[in-house]
Amino acid sequence: MSPSLQSELKQRKPFSSLEHEAVVSIARTAAILEHETAEALKPHGLTPTQYNALRILRGAAPEGLCRNEIRDRLISPMPDATRLLDRLAEMGYLVREREGDDRRFVRTRITPEGRALIDRLDDVIHSLHREQLGHLGADRLARLVELLDDARTRG
Repeated sequence: MSPSLQSELKQRKPFSSLEHEAVVSIARTAAILEHETAEALKPHGLTPTQYNALRILRGAAPEGLCRNEIRDRLISPMPDATRLLDRLAEMGYLVREREGDDRRFVRTRITPEGRALIDRLDDVIHSLHREQLGHLGADRLARLVELLDDARTRG
């Protein structure tokens, strides 16, 4: 076990396997990065998941997406995207409209207010990411991305 992870977790016993240590290290790192992102977004009234949904909708503009398409593209899976979209609609950052003959199909689009907010947050988030991971350098970051991709796809 790495001394820094061991001291962070105040853990005395070693992990049962290197795989277990890697999973805990990934989870701990993800939790720290997620917390820092949440803190950066808090003054702007958004959660990381709301921010992610708005970024997805900005990328899908002007066509928009249906609820399930948004849900499937979120970084963190969530079973009920309706509540997330309801909250963003209440905040004025997206609109939903029924389209076509199938009244169940509702297209969701980012509003100009939502687009302005997400555009303003680009520099905030880019700066945060540079602060969080910039010290690794381009080569190590590329390797990290490759390793994490391999872990997700079991490649």
